[in-house]
Amino acid sequence: MGISVKISEDNYRMLCSLSGRLQEKQGKTVTINDAISHLSKKGKLSDLAGSWKMTDKEVEEMFSGLQKGWKNWSIKFA
Repeated sequence: MGISVKISEDNYRMLCSLSGRLQEKQGKTVTINDAISHLSKKGKLSDLAGSWKMTDKEVEEMFSGLQKGWKNWSIKFA
Protein backbone atom coordinates (compact mmCIF):
# COMPACT_ATOMS: atom_id res chain seq x y z
CA MET A 1 0.00 0.00 0.00
CA GLY A 2 1.36 3.42 -0.91
CA ILE A 3 1.26 6.42 1.38
CA SER A 4 1.36 10.05 0.29
CA VAL A 5 3.85 12.32 2.02
CA LYS A 6 4.20 16.04 1.42
CA ILE A 7 7.81 17.22 1.04
CA SER A 8 9.38 20.45 -0.13
CA GLU A 9 10.35 20.89 -3.76
CA ASP A 10 14.01 21.14 -2.72
CA ASN A 11 13.84 17.77 -0.96
CA TYR A 12 12.03 16.24 -3.93
CA ARG A 13 14.75 17.49 -6.28
CA MET A 14 17.45 16.14 -3.96
CA LEU A 15 15.76 12.72 -3.91
CA CYS A 16 15.42 12.72 -7.71
CA SER A 17 19.09 13.61 -8.04
CA LEU A 18 20.10 10.89 -5.60
CA SER A 19 17.92 8.39 -7.46
CA GLY A 20 19.70 9.29 -10.69
CA ARG A 21 23.15 8.89 -9.15
CA LEU A 22 22.20 5.55 -7.60
CA GLN A 23 20.77 4.41 -10.93
CA GLU A 24 24.06 5.22 -12.69
CA LYS A 25 26.04 3.47 -9.96
CA GLN A 26 23.83 0.37 -9.73
CA GLY A 27 22.92 0.12 -13.41
CA LYS A 28 19.24 -0.45 -12.68
CA THR A 29 16.10 1.59 -12.15
CA VAL A 30 16.05 3.33 -8.77
CA THR A 31 12.87 4.83 -7.34
CA ILE A 32 12.58 7.72 -4.91
CA ASN A 33 11.55 5.12 -2.33
CA ASP A 34 14.87 3.33 -2.97
CA ALA A 35 16.70 6.63 -2.50
CA ILE A 36 15.00 7.20 0.86
CA SER A 37 15.91 3.65 1.94
CA HIS A 38 19.51 4.34 0.88
CA LEU A 39 19.60 7.49 3.01
CA SER A 40 18.11 5.75 6.04
CA LYS A 41 20.85 3.08 5.92
CA LYS A 42 23.54 5.74 6.14
CA GLY A 43 22.57 6.71 9.68
CA LYS A 44 21.35 9.97 11.09
CA LEU A 45 22.95 13.33 10.49
CA SER A 46 22.70 13.90 14.24
CA ASP A 47 25.10 10.96 14.72
CA LEU A 48 27.83 13.32 13.49
CA ALA A 49 27.15 15.90 16.21
CA GLY A 50 30.39 16.77 17.94
CA SER A 51 32.47 14.88 15.38
CA TRP A 52 34.26 17.93 14.07
CA LYS A 53 36.15 20.46 16.09
CA MET A 54 36.17 23.74 14.19
CA THR A 55 36.87 27.33 14.94
CA ASP A 56 34.21 29.95 14.21
CA LYS A 57 36.32 31.14 11.28
CA GLU A 58 36.47 27.61 9.81
CA VAL A 59 32.68 27.32 10.11
CA GLU A 60 32.21 30.63 8.29
CA GLU A 61 34.62 29.54 5.53
CA MET A 62 32.81 26.21 5.16
CA PHE A 63 29.37 27.81 4.84
CA SER A 64 30.71 30.46 2.49
CA GLY A 65 32.14 27.74 0.27
CA LEU A 66 28.86 25.84 0.34
CA GLN A 67 26.91 28.94 -0.66
CA LYS A 68 29.25 29.54 -3.61
CA GLY A 69 28.95 25.91 -4.65
CA TRP A 70 25.14 25.92 -4.47
CA LYS A 71 25.03 29.00 -6.71
CA ASN A 72 26.92 27.06 -9.41
CA TRP A 73 25.02 23.80 -8.93
CA SER A 74 22.27 22.82 -11.33
CA ILE A 75 19.83 19.94 -11.24
CA LYS A 76 20.11 17.27 -13.88
CA PHE A 77 17.36 14.71 -14.10
CA ALA A 78 18.02 11.24 -15.43
